[in-house]
Amino acid sequence: MARNRSLEIGELTDTAYYILLCFVEENHGYVVMQTVEEMTNGQFSIGPASLYSTIQKLLSADLIEITELGEKNKKTYQATGKGIELLKQEVERRREMVQHAEDILKSAGEW
Repeated sequence: MARNRSLEIGELTDTAYYILLCFVEENHGYVVMQTVEEMTNGQFSIGPASLYSTIQKLLSADLIEITELGEKNKKTYQATGKGIELLKQEVERRREMVQHAEDILKSAGEW
């Protein structure tokens, strides 16, 4: 799957997954970078360019919406109903992927 087409086929890149997850509750974009790094104990980070380009893609796909435009055009975002549903589907898809890997590793005596 081409990374730039993932939203078109209903899948999220890791970056989009974490950003959408952070917007389950209303949040500022910059807070997302800090939250993801804390949530993953520094194992995953999102830089400003990736953050804001992914936010634009999520907005275009109607997965998030701007909920507030504050001073200096500071925007607040929140996941839409469509975004929450895709996030739930993505959690299940990833859960199945982990199960497949565990099954194969167990059958090979590696787990």
